[in-house]
Amino acid sequence: MELGAFSVSLAVKDLPASQAFYEKLGFTQAGGEPGQGRVILRSGTTTIGLFQGMFEKNLLTFNPGWDAQAGPLEASDDVREIQSRLKSAGLSPIEETDPAGKGPGHITLEDPDGNPILIDQHV
Repeated sequence: MELGAFSVSLAVKDLPASQAFYEKLGFTQAGGEPGQGRVILRSGTTTIGLFQGMFEKNLLTFNPGWDAQAGPLEASDDVREIQSRLKSAGLSPIEETDPAGKGPGHITLEDPDGNPILIDQHV
């Protein structure tokens, strides 16, 4: 199963302070809208999303259809295919996408320790 690009999405309390901290570690802004409470930072192939007021917990995030630089992959599994495989494997998503839909969609689930996982397809 191809889950696409991986990143960590952090729920932050002070977006400017968090952005400044990670920029001191060598990350640069690669996307997002600070005025909307979200910034995407990248250092090499490592991506961190900073989100203020959007999530309760930090998330592991996968983006089907994207490579590590948010460029399109030649081939990838659609989020609906991934959802079907996960359900067939006995996993129960907390949030599901419309199995008959097309294009963007997302699903959420939790690992056995309660860590949230977002599979978020933008293409």
